[in-house]
Amino acid sequence: MNEVIAFLLGSSIILWWSRKSLVTPGRHGFYRFFAWEAILGLLVLNHEPWGNAPSSIHQMTSWVLMVLSVLLVQQGLTALRSNGKAGDQRTDPTLYEFEKTTALVTSGIYKYIRHPMYASLLALAWGAYFQNPSVPGTIVAAVASIFLLLTAKADEQECLAFFGTAYADYMRQTRRFIPGLL
Repeated sequence: MNEVIAFLLGSSIILWWSRKSLVTPGRHGFYRFFAWEAILGLLVLNHEPWGNAPSSIHQMTSWVLMVLSVLLVQQGLTALRSNGKAGDQRTDPTLYEFEKTTALVTSGIYKYIRHPMYASLLALAWGAYFQNPSVPGTIVAAVASIFLLLTAKADEQECLAFFGTAYADYMRQTRRFIPGLL
């Protein structure tokens, strides 16, 4: 019962954060809502065994992914805030303030991957999954991954519309989530 309450409480917070995006299907924030919900589901589903078998391969994998998640989001936010020059030119009401960048950020972590914050969410999702791998968890982690891919693709279309050929060139030079691979 506590898990249901935690999920409903978390969902209400995510719903409030996503309220503007949910009325605009096709935008990156619309898909991100569903990714966040799946990640919340994984966190609630797998919260009990955390730390019960710290030397097991799946929990060590989990902690490596969770640390990576924190590093990726920290690096991504720092680069956006330092170099993105958030401004009023980005009038899309579904964007958070830090997303309203008017300068294309291609340095720092963005030199290697286009979506460090979505990569962070991927690492978080799979980190939560590896705390207690299961068939239901595999399904939820796959759903989170699919929605994060859809989020990234929608975000890329929005960036192409705003930054034009500079973003197209940047896309040719970088990968979405994992340098050199994906």
